[in-house]
Amino acid sequence: MGIALNSQETALVNAFRTLPPDAAIELSRLIERLASLAPDRKIDWSDSWSDDDLREFRAASLKRLEASEVEDGD
Repeated sequence: MGIALNSQETALVNAFRTLPPDAAIELSRLIERLASLAPDRKIDWSDSWSDDDLREFRAASLKRLEASEVEDGD
């Protein structure tokens, strides 16, 4: 039994799966707290980022991460 995900949801799940276990647990707890603030609201993806936006964001995030790792290594 599976749940059908749209492209934005799939991108979020894939990003979540790349997190270290501790970060994934922390993010899950944050999401649960945020969801409890408005339990009946659904995400409206109509104004969401395009696939190009998501690719650019991921690339910039990886670049920042790599830069911070280089700084930490000094």
